[in-house]
Amino acid sequence: MTVELETGWNLRSVMASRGIFQTSKLRPLLEERGIGLSREQVYRLVTQPPQRVRLDVLAALCDALECSLDDLVTITRREAATPIAVGEEATRGSIGDLRPVRATIRRPRTK
Repeated sequence: MTVELETGWNLRSVMASRGIFQTSKLRPLLEERGIGLSREQVYRLVTQPPQRVRLDVLAALCDALECSLDDLVTITRREAATPIAVGEEATRGSIGDLRPVRATIRRPRTK
């Protein structure tokens, strides 16, 4: 059985619940906590789910917005069912319709 993890980034909704609707209002809050991000970096942090975030940035966000890490990041776990192999043919990895058609070479007709 395969497990799929889906993450959600809720920074924008957490900001809205605290009455912060502009990304420019978040930057001074982070600077007070020693995090110097550019205007563009803060905008991307709010509008796009990041692939990776430094722990000190997460800690500053949680402190500035008075929230927990669970409020910022949601993780949904889904178990994806793996196909059940039936019989020996399925376990060998049959290629079925993927097998190429054998070519036939013929001489051209002469007139």
